[in-house]
Amino acid sequence: MKYSILIQWSEEDKTYIAGLPQWGKYAQTHGESYEEALKNAKEVLEDLVYAYEEMGKPLPQLQNLQTI
Repeated sequence: MKYSILIQWSEEDKTYIAGLPQWGKYAQTHGESYEEALKNAKEVLEDLVYAYEEMGKPLPQLQNLQTI
């Protein structure tokens, strides 16, 4: 899968937030470490792909995101 995962430190939450931009603003997870946030994001991504395929819903189009 070639979807983007954006991981940022949240000072407010004191944790790393991992978002899946192509899947919408609510496709997020978190982790106490960068590695944990990445692992959790991969699991969420796998679950989203599975759910979309089960429902016969098209997967979001792959997009190149510009760097910030």
